[in-house]
Amino acid sequence: MRKPDAHNPLKIGTRGSPLALAQAFETRNRLIEAHGLDEDSCEIVIIKTTGDKIQDRPLKEIGGKGLFTKEIEEALLDGRIDIAVHSMKDMPVQQPAGLMLDCYLPREDVRDAFVSTTHGRIADLPEGAVVGTSSLRRRAQLQNRRPDLQVVEFRGNVQTRLRKLEDGVAQATFLAMAGLNRLGMAAIAKGAIEPEEMLPAVAQGAIGIERRADCLRSAELLAAIHDGPTGERLAAERAFLATLDGSCQTPIAGLAVHDDNGLWLRGEILRPDGSEVITGERRCAVSDAIEAGQDLAREMLAQAPRGFFDWR
Repeated sequence: MRKPDAHNPLKIGTRGSPLALAQAFETRNRLIEAHGLDEDSCEIVIIKTTGDKIQDRPLKEIGGKGLFTKEIEEALLDGRIDIAVHSMKDMPVQQPAGLMLDCYLPREDVRDAFVSTTHGRIADLPEGAVVGTSSLRRRAQLQNRRPDLQVVEFRGNVQTRLRKLEDGVAQATFLAMAGLNRLGMAAIAKGAIEPEEMLPAVAQGAIGIERRADCLRSAELLAAIHDGPTGERLAAERAFLATLDGSCQTPIAGLAVHDDNGLWLRGEILRPDGSEVITGERRCAVSDAIEAGQDLAREMLAQAPRGFFDWR
């Protein structure tokens, strides 16, 4: 394998938000350390996606998760970049033909962060308080637990959402603890919400690195920084999501963790208004992660009452 150098750098594609860039630089730094590369052997290439361009409408109205990956994957397929760095919770469960997703960095904190300028936790919010979120999952979970609250659309990167809070658009919002940690901004969270209170999105806290299936150089470079335990957990979670046919229009939560016997997977499906919720769990050997995710999804689908999915 010919290693990247200043004359033939590895081109790393990413969105341009501060968090996306932090994730791309983490990937670059891990590659440099693992292979003894010079800094100029890796080039960060910023690609603006449809999801970044359209900020005035909910994602479910303009196409869902693929809006944050489509242009990046097109650049990968036509050779403008060599690898692409993604937040895994934004990734559709199916990759375009010719692309591979088999490298994950060590997973960060999976929990949601409660952020407010006036209150310390969800329970402290007064009746009728306004909470902002762009996540259908968080909206449904919040309305299931606190139907008295008002929920408003709250899109944008971390900095944009914090500015909206300061402007009084809402009294509280949710962010991912992983993103705050990667930005060095964990202190803005009033606290992390445990999974028992709010189960996170599938693959939350994980960074995935996509490549062309036929690019052996990228495959060899990425193999050195792949985190096996994260891959095991995401195998179960993404199999669960894929079997549910999940998208940004479906409130789904899922989390797999390692335990003494293998993996413990928890899942949740909700109506968008939070009025009904279906939960389930599976424990399995690591080798059975995909099958366990699929089985749990099928079991929960079978439990759904008539009309549960009429909103889809």
